[in-house]
Amino acid sequence: MPPRSALVEAAYGSIRRGSKSFATASQLMGREVRERVWMLYAWCRACDDLADAQDHGGALGDQTGADGRLNEIRRLTALALAGREAGREAFDCLGVVAAECGIGAVHTGDVIAGFALDTNGWHPRTERDMLAYCYHVAGAVGVLMALVMGVDREDADTLNRASDLGIAFQLGNIARDIAEDHAAGRIYLPAQWLEEAGIAPEALMAAEHREALVAMVARLCAMAGRYEASARVGAARLPLRSQWSVLAAAGIYGAIARKVATKRARAWDARVTTSKPEKLGLLLRAGAQAAKARWLGIAPHPADVAPVPYGRGVLAGAVARV
Repeated sequence: MPPRSALVEAAYGSIRRGSKSFATASQLMGREVRERVWMLYAWCRACDDLADAQDHGGALGDQTGADGRLNEIRRLTALALAGREAGREAFDCLGVVAAECGIGAVHTGDVIAGFALDTNGWHPRTERDMLAYCYHVAGAVGVLMALVMGVDREDADTLNRASDLGIAFQLGNIARDIAEDHAAGRIYLPAQWLEEAGIAPEALMAAEHREALVAMVARLCAMAGRYEASARVGAARLPLRSQWSVLAAAGIYGAIARKVATKRARAWDARVTTSKPEKLGLLLRAGAQAAKARWLGIAPHPADVAPVPYGRGVLAGAVARV
């Protein structure tokens, strides 16, 4: 097994390459938590890249052999959780974090289930299906991040709110990447929404459907905002530095959904991002929020954001959320 310091260094390189926004937000954490977050990210990134045959979130590669790649993710993850050297730094990173934070197969299994959905060419039929997908590919990662930050495994409400933040991020990603995903044969908007708008899946990006698409994306971004608001309640229960980083990430990723909604029909002309000055402003704002946010701990979940037990397998968790 490589030394922990070498794994931390490799993980930091991965997060800097794969997510500049997350790398920036992680710098606000205490050293121990920050290193664990980097190592957990490295595992998530490696799984994603293996599943989609890509490199740090770049263009999708040849999707031939997707089942074999998914099985390789499962095999390497099982080795890491068993405390054995996996032979890939990112999976060895998971082994270290799992041993230090009590992460088990039920937690990693929920994340891997999300990759299985894409591997099987799955598309959401209902809004609940879409939220279930968001849970598996991002909400379950939020649960893992909360465990890494020291949230007790029995604190279901805070873990659910950590899941809410991941779901908010993924809803924003779906809104931003509709055109890119459609070109790759993937649609994450519910089929029922398309049917109600009279849009055939293959014609989703056609000019004549743009206003209907804008309306659906506005609905999506409003939903993301409600999940983000719920997550901010859980963030207020974290230690100050972790709280600051989570609020910063919420602000940075939440800004993407808000930009997509604001741009309306122009949202897919170019990939929506946040600039360095915008990130800095959001970091400073998050610091002010963290200094004042303890009162958020008394706020309830928004009425349309029902808690979900985590660790229930494909489409059995977040499917009950809304």
